Amino acid sequence: MQPDHARELLIASFHAALAGADPLRLVPPYLPAPPSGRTLVLGGGKAAASMACAVEAHWPDSAPLQGLVVTRYQHSLPTRRIEVIEASHPLPDGRGAETAQRMLAQAATLTRNDLLLALISGGGSSLLALPVAGISLQSLRGVTRALVNSGATIQDINTVRKHLTQLAGGQLARAAGAACVHALILSDVVGDDPTHIASGPCCADPSTFGDALAILDRFRIEADAAVHTHLQRGAAGEFADTPKPGDACFARTENHIIGNATQMLSAAADYFQAQGITAVIVNASETQSSQQVAQSHARLVRQIQADSSSARPLVLLSGGETTVATEGGGRGGRNAEYLLALAIELQAMDAIYALAADTDGIDGTENNAGALITPDTLSRAQALGMNPEKLLASHDSYTCFAALDDLLVTGPTRTNVNDYRAILIA
Repeated sequence: MQPDHARELLIASFHAALAGADPLRLVPPYLPAPPSGRTLVLGGGKAAASMACAVEAHWPDSAPLQGLVVTRYQHSLPTRRIEVIEASHPLPDGRGAETAQRMLAQAATLTRNDLLLALISGGGSSLLALPVAGISLQSLRGVTRALVNSGATIQDINTVRKHLTQLAGGQLARAAGAACVHALILSDVVGDDPTHIASGPCCADPSTFGDALAILDRFRIEADAAVHTHLQRGAAGEFADTPKPGDACFARTENHIIGNATQMLSAAADYFQAQGITAVIVNASETQSSQQVAQSHARLVRQIQADSSSARPLVLLSGGETTVATEGGGRGGRNAEYLLALAIELQAMDAIYALAADTDGIDGTENNAGALITPDTLSRAQALGMNPEKLLASHDSYTCFAALDDLLVTGPTRTNVNDYRAILIA
């Protein structure tokens, strides 16, 4: 297989995976019947605008519909009946907080005859981050940044955010009062637990203030005094925790996972099979560090290469969300780091190509979705005077792939079902 053809196959497979996670296709089958009263659409996440467009396209023109969703900057789409606001991610900003405040006020106007249609996708934790009283937006940004940089899982990060913000952890469902709540959720979280997707605005929250304090302690997060004081007061029972399983606010609430990494990987596998390439989904829910996953995948590749009976060409697919602790200070998201580590582990093994990318189009905080590696990635990097091992140690994978012109840049995809990885054994 020619190198250019291998790259084309990998890139085309990523777009096939994105098509499998397209909200315009996933939302309509889950839309409820219009209620006798009003329908209010509220929500947030990187896919919020495309989910809103899907609702508008399939909602009866005669049925009342209004709403407000918030998405990341540059992720908006034109809508007619649902207002779309852009705000900051991964660190919250004032626009997101103001929009969340408006949502709480609108939810409070709902009656028993009305419907709250919640559109939830990954990124909503930051985009819907309205700090609780006594916590400044600056303090919330600080603790969020520290948790992200620590390598904490999204579950741990969201447990803390649920107890510092006003919509997370079922609080949006509680704000809707007696109205029915129908939440459509595009999962970017391993395991598809709705309580962790955008911090579960419409889900019962089993975590506590004490859990949040324990996470800060475990990752040695030096949050400011206001954060610690609030969590300690909550743990002491001075004010109510987030609504728990069995709370009356969930009696009229339904949460539906409409899309996830498994669907995305299945779409990519179908694409490869149509090209005559055997596809194997290795794991849809990787959660270890990028370098650990790369090492594991490299071992699998070496085993396959040593087995002469294995089919060729063959592609290994995986999803999930790896982690990176960014103490090195370099540039590069978890997918670029995975690829650089994989290239080093494989040491220029012939006929191995790979792509890794975030389905939202943004790898970490950079402008790329991910990157690609080829059998000559290391030699090309070294020819340019770079030391791949040193770049990996300083978490500077973006610099390497930018110099090699091997970044994958898609722009916002307006979906988000975690990461996509494909290793093509040609």
